Amino acid sequence: MKFLPSVVSYFLKGESTRQNIRMLLRFFLALFVMITAYSVIFHLLMAAEGQRHSWITGLYWTMVVMSTLGFGDITFHSDVGRIFSILVLLSGVIFLLILLPFAFIKFFFAPWIEAETRKRYAQELPPGTKNHVIITAYDQVTMALIEKLGIYKRDYVVIVDEYERSKELYDTGVRIAVGHIDDPETYRKMRVEQAAMVVATNRDEMNTNIAFTVRETTETVPVVATSDSPHSVDILYLAGCTRVLELTEILGRSLAGWTLGGDFRANVLGRFDNLIIAEAPAISTPLVGKTLAESRLREEIGVTVIAVWERGRFVAPTPEAAINRSTALVFAGTEEQIARYDEVYGFYQLTRHAGDPVIIIGGGRVGKAIAQRFKEREVDYLIVEKNPRRTEDDTCYITGDAADIGTLKRAWIEKTPAALITTHDDATNIYLAKYLRSLRPDMQIICRANTDRNISTLHRAGADFVMSYASLGANAIFNYLRKEDMFMLAEGLNIFTIPLPPALAGKTLAQSRIRPKTGCSVIGIRRGDNVAINPDPFLPVEADSELILIGSPEAELSFSRTYL
Repeated sequence: MKFLPSVVSYFLKGESTRQNIRMLLRFFLALFVMITAYSVIFHLLMAAEGQRHSWITGLYWTMVVMSTLGFGDITFHSDVGRIFSILVLLSGVIFLLILLPFAFIKFFFAPWIEAETRKRYAQELPPGTKNHVIITAYDQVTMALIEKLGIYKRDYVVIVDEYERSKELYDTGVRIAVGHIDDPETYRKMRVEQAAMVVATNRDEMNTNIAFTVRETTETVPVVATSDSPHSVDILYLAGCTRVLELTEILGRSLAGWTLGGDFRANVLGRFDNLIIAEAPAISTPLVGKTLAESRLREEIGVTVIAVWERGRFVAPTPEAAINRSTALVFAGTEEQIARYDEVYGFYQLTRHAGDPVIIIGGGRVGKAIAQRFKEREVDYLIVEKNPRRTEDDTCYITGDAADIGTLKRAWIEKTPAALITTHDDATNIYLAKYLRSLRPDMQIICRANTDRNISTLHRAGADFVMSYASLGANAIFNYLRKEDMFMLAEGLNIFTIPLPPALAGKTLAQSRIRPKTGCSVIGIRRGDNVAINPDPFLPVEADSELILIGSPEAELSFSRTYL
């Protein structure tokens, strides 16, 4: 039978299975003794009644009665014989109809099913596997990373050491392999020497173990790890990590970059070579009430509007897009062009919130990273923290519950230009976003999301901008994989580079119709060391160029499907 080898190999794996075999043999031995005894007693009682039967007939009668078939061709005529028949029948029900099926399922059928099921999960990748990503944990960050790898058709494998967990992931379509993440043999079977990267997003101690384990097999493959504590960074590097990401620090600085504070000039969100991405509110400026075409920002200032945000909603920057009081403009330009924008529009808000502090709710690692960024920008702030152990001897801390209006009043809720919600619990963040929006409809609210599924809920609760811990981590890891300066402006808006697809070589941007077809906007073209910022849409693009694009994840996927 085909399942026997898998069952036998399963039995020989450990002491527990061998112990089960011994118990099974004892059961069959007891059953054999019982059938033999019943056959002997059958002959004795039949002889007492004057009936003569062969030994085969005795075995036949015993099996017929114990199995409850009861043909009735051989019967006792005395009460003693009938009582014996009842005893044989009851023991047969217990041993043959209850215990025997249970023993068969437990010791034969179930091991076979498990052995056959395990064959579905790879324990070793094919020898030709290369340029794949080895992932050592399945969490929110790696879930977002796997989606990104799928967009760009990059191979990956998730190492799982728990059988039940592997079944769950396999059923959801995740490519998994069974193994122990602290065993060098596992990485040899995963062809780590031919991999593009090893990703470790476990706790710091386990990431250190993973780095050491991988380095036993290869010294060249990049190992990217996340760090929960800043004190672990140096240890992870010493263990062999190529890149260590402090995601809480990155998240904090990113959230701070979106905050309207200080003099309300354009906030620089990121730099891409000589290209600067900045964001500025339209409130209180002459831009309110105009369309993008009427604003003439490109003609008069030189900047190109690459995104329009309306309370967390990304709007394609069409010429007809209206600029409202709640609109935030994201634009690209050179340093001189950004400075020119500040000269023309920055002064409209210089006195609106002068000296009013920004509120940071949560004094954890993310909140402290935001505070450090505000110190660098000379932005006044106050940190609201419920846990008194986290508060420092600093005038910037207010101890209390952010859901308490008294605490918020001490934090100048009536005058603050913005509030950042940074707790690690999405339910709390949703609650606070709704509460703060009810108190201050005109205030900017920026929020942290810990899981992607709560992003839309946070926007509905009133958050203007939401940045996901998971998406930010996935983008940072994927950036390193592609060795490109791609970054996430905000949740749902990325900047990335892609080599010019062959189908677009020699065409102008107007002829390519990239934005109508995919939703992505070309904000720059890089050729060698030169970057053309806000390129002329009527000039042909050379074949060896790279496009600098901005768009939502859906637009990025659409571009990949259309041109790659």
